[in-house]
Amino acid sequence: MKPLLCFVVAAGLTAYTTFTEKDFISSNTGFAQQQLKHMLKETATRDSLAFPRTTDGAGKMTTTSMYDWTPGFFAGSLWYGYELSKDPALQQQALRWTEKLEPLQYFTQHHDLGFMMYCSYGNAYRLTGNKAYRDILVQGARSLSTRYNPVTKSIKSWNAFKSWHGEQLYRYPVIIDNLMNLELLFFASRETGDTSFRHIAVSHAETAMHNQIRPDYSSYHVVCYDTTSGKVLARETAQGYADNSTWARGQAWGIYGFTMIYRETKDPRFLKTAAGMADWYLNSRNLPKDKVPYWDFNAEEKGYTPGVRSNALKVKTKYRDVSAAAIVSAALFELSGYVDAKKGTGYRQAAIEMLHTLAGPAYRAPEGANGNFILMHSVGSIPHNNEIDVPLVYADYYFMEALQRYKKYLGM
Repeated sequence: MKPLLCFVVAAGLTAYTTFTEKDFISSNTGFAQQQLKHMLKETATRDSLAFPRTTDGAGKMTTTSMYDWTPGFFAGSLWYGYELSKDPALQQQALRWTEKLEPLQYFTQHHDLGFMMYCSYGNAYRLTGNKAYRDILVQGARSLSTRYNPVTKSIKSWNAFKSWHGEQLYRYPVIIDNLMNLELLFFASRETGDTSFRHIAVSHAETAMHNQIRPDYSSYHVVCYDTTSGKVLARETAQGYADNSTWARGQAWGIYGFTMIYRETKDPRFLKTAAGMADWYLNSRNLPKDKVPYWDFNAEEKGYTPGVRSNALKVKTKYRDVSAAAIVSAALFELSGYVDAKKGTGYRQAAIEMLHTLAGPAYRAPEGANGNFILMHSVGSIPHNNEIDVPLVYADYYFMEALQRYKKYLGM
């Protein structure tokens, strides 16, 4: 087994520790396995329909309902924990937590059914082949499709968005995160032969590519549409620093989303966009050496001003967002297989470096700490003064997905 350098950032210096790939995968699998089991013990003391999301000020696990956008990530993390470890206890719990989400197949109140259903039931179907899960996913795709408007050629994200600049309320906001939900539609089209799902997904992706991605391949977070004309009314931010800044997790969603869309369509336009966004991220002068970004690439820079109601005006600390790095690492493992060999090697090496960095002491929690989440130092939304420098369930999910993708690449 060839040795691999593990990059660990400590005290501002980079130290190198030699691991074999097998050691690295096994060590992090074992750690994730233990954290998940600690968390499962904690959930046994909570409401049965309360899903782990983050921690409170005291470092204790906090939960959310199934109707929030994040419940599928806990079930999905259990599935990746099982896939990595082959631990039957985790499989049993993954089934249990997935099946709690069955009512969501009829949910239509926001766009996040892809996260809610595909991260849970999608992994369940992939790993078990249970046809009942397939049918639930298809119904979920039908529900998601109800939010598509042929005039805007996009899926409505939230039912309304209030600008940080004042009282302006937009009725058809579309956020870059929405790209991730399209995987559920592609799945349903493949499984049923119903091309309407695919049409909606491709139409949304094309619209986002034209209106949400800047010429330099950075991204806007929110695009608001006129439902009569289909024209863009505004390009703003909800969770980023400023309308014209690049929110780190938004850029991550774009890299991952367009990579997935290329996989499903083989349309070179989407590959060009995915690679362009990845290159922008990796080559940004504001990306720290360890490739774990600040929460926004332009926070506190001249020429970038938060809205008057945004809490970003009050926050001067440039917090890192580990969740963005985990998403990008997972995405780059896949994207590396779609480009030429030289570029692919660069993407893969960046993904490996990021994965090793996240697994180091600067970002990976001690066992039994951090509310039993795996990773520390993520950011939910500084403008909303919510989930700042905390663990987040989706950071763990994409870390484990990146670990599984690396393991698969190594042929383990």
